[in-house]
Amino acid sequence: MVFLRFVETYNRMAAVRYAHKWAYGRNPAFYDYEKLGGDCTNFASQCLFAGTGVMNYTKDFGWYYIDSNQKAPAWTGVEYLHQFLTRDPIAQGPVGEEVDLKQVRPGDILQLSFSGERYQHTPVVVAVGVNIRPETIWVAAHSYDADYRPLSSYEYQQLRCLHITGVVFP
Repeated sequence: MVFLRFVETYNRMAAVRYAHKWAYGRNPAFYDYEKLGGDCTNFASQCLFAGTGVMNYTKDFGWYYIDSNQKAPAWTGVEYLHQFLTRDPIAQGPVGEEVDLKQVRPGDILQLSFSGERYQHTPVVVAVGVNIRPETIWVAAHSYDADYRPLSSYEYQQLRCLHITGVVFP
């Protein structure tokens, strides 16, 4: 039997520091999927990993990156990342929940639907203002490389906010 321990502490500032460092560049330790459909969720996963330090190597349903050909769908896929973060029952790795925009904090993940039909973009929250609204939330992202970009500058139909509630360690 494997015992897991849930730790509420997610190192948000480590995730944000990573986002700032690599928003306009590419970490050579990770493949750049820009020409294969986009790099946004890969970048968001890297930021999450910087804040957690743990991956889940469960084949198909985990959240991990070994190399460009050995990665979980959740590492680079918008919908798969959402499914992994909000999984039930929880398993090793970061854990998140959908929340209202007013509950978003730096280090959290946003997912945008430009068409209103499916979610296509995953920016990382790097700063939140006092009066929380799209104009006072700033993100970093790949695919549309950005750092400190106001959420309000995106033209989206739907927004999904994923608050990282903690990390499950083995």
